[in-house]
Amino acid sequence: MPRTGFDGGAWLNEPSRWSIDGDRLTVTTELETDFWRETYYGFVHDNGHAYLLPVDDGFTILLRVRADYTANFDQAGLMLYLDDRHWLKCGVELTDGDRFLSVVATNGRSDWSVCQPFRQLDDFRLRMTVKDGSVLVHASRDGAVWSMLRVAAFAPAPRYRVGPMTCSPSRAGLEVTFSDLSIGPASTEPLHAEA
Repeated sequence: MPRTGFDGGAWLNEPSRWSIDGDRLTVTTELETDFWRETYYGFVHDNGHAYLLPVDDGFTILLRVRADYTANFDQAGLMLYLDDRHWLKCGVELTDGDRFLSVVATNGRSDWSVCQPFRQLDDFRLRMTVKDGSVLVHASRDGAVWSMLRVAAFAPAPRYRVGPMTCSPSRAGLEVTFSDLSIGPASTEPLHAEA
């Protein structure tokens, strides 16, 4: 049976304004928050907000994310966290005036990929599957049709922390509502559609 809701989580960089109401977590970001390590920009930022739940390897997490992204690099989504040098964040990020689905995978240093399989990104869903050192990330507008965002290698471990993440590197005050969180066994759906 999947685990639902936000019980049992703990903050990585707790914001001053947040609340849980039933199956909804609402978060307002602090000033100039982000997660990034070194690549291209040369800096390390490790002050973004993530509400993380402990989970054993071999899981799929689903999450609905709603926000109004207005400032450069506003972002919200999911984070998979092992330690400050091994993590992955995925979700929406506003960059160069447009919203993109974004994945940053960090193994000592961060990398960043973006795509736009659909344009309406103020209300969307994420699905992340983690198993045996691999991470699969998908996004959906409606929870029925899923677009693949990333297949990535990740540090194998028996246990991780995973959950909602949000940052606002150029301001404070991004308000995000997370809901419909569920964690269950790793999905066995095929990565690619049958030909």
